[in-house]
Amino acid sequence: MSLQALKNKIPEWAEALGFSATGFVKLDRSDHESHLLKWLSNNHHGSMSYLARNVDLRVDPVGLLPGSLSAITVRMDYLPASEMTKIEDTLAAPSRAYIARYALGRDYHKVIRRRLTQLATQINEAATALGMTDCVTRACTDSAPILEKRFAEQSGLGWIGKNTLLLNQNRGSWFFIGELLTNLPFSAPSEPSANHCGSCTRCLDVCPTKAFVGPFELDAKRCISYLTIESKAAIPEPLRVAMGNRIFGCDDCQMVCPWNKFAATKVDPVFKPRPDFEQAALTTLFAWSEATFLEKTEGSAIRRTGYSGWLRNISVALGNADYDPEILASLQAKRSTTNPMVQEHIDWAIQQQTSKRDASTPGPIS
Repeated sequence: MSLQALKNKIPEWAEALGFSATGFVKLDRSDHESHLLKWLSNNHHGSMSYLARNVDLRVDPVGLLPGSLSAITVRMDYLPASEMTKIEDTLAAPSRAYIARYALGRDYHKVIRRRLTQLATQINEAATALGMTDCVTRACTDSAPILEKRFAEQSGLGWIGKNTLLLNQNRGSWFFIGELLTNLPFSAPSEPSANHCGSCTRCLDVCPTKAFVGPFELDAKRCISYLTIESKAAIPEPLRVAMGNRIFGCDDCQMVCPWNKFAATKVDPVFKPRPDFEQAALTTLFAWSEATFLEKTEGSAIRRTGYSGWLRNISVALGNADYDPEILASLQAKRSTTNPMVQEHIDWAIQQQTSKRDASTPGPIS
């Protein structure tokens, strides 16, 4: 087997492991360095200080794997087009919890890393047969300081859209991406993917908290995904009502993207939504103890928010729900068992519920 024959076999092996597309890119210093530095200087990363570390590695990832020359990029679908109705139904039900679709099944980090490692084993065995006994690889998926979307774009897997997500003409954006760094000298396509967003601004216009400061530029500090997952602080009060019932992440900018009408028709069963999370009642999730939360989120990306973040997020959603005596009672019962940060959100939610109750109560007849 020649190096070119090995390159031709890799997409076949990747498909057998559940990846829906494969690309190749040469490791060069990224042309997105100035964009990254400007984004950081504007403090659009908020409290995610790790994004400001290892900037050199982000723009020149060769240092992540000494001797690496290229990267194999992969895509894995997680949401079939048939699920769109459920998304809309959940968002339209204020008393139910909306969780970003990527997080409803098993944690993608573990799934993709494990399968990339399996792919690496096949590649290394083939490379050894070619006499390349010093072949080395490193699997990455949202777990190393790499400009992953730029890699994927350069390798032909799609283009970075105005909502800063990777888009593909045949799959939309309901997918994960990952990379396998290698010292094998694979070449990239002659041209990266063309941008097909055109004049469309649906994703920018629909954002509940107006997190996009312009096309291709997101202020994470206003993004619901950041507020409910990455941030450990109090959610700014002016943004709470706009969050609605979104307690972990947000999919609005993907829901309205025209390219998502081409989402996959089926996905790996590992990403099938867990019954505990899909269209669950807010009061049910709010009643969980920390032990229950840890049990229910084992092997799930949802655990990243932590128990306090979980209660904080649900408190806001409960405050945004229509008035319900059960909601008010659950907020009051939970308050004494939580920390001051969560208590502040519960107090806000109680005030919201009380105001709605009072507004709906008929005044005295004069």
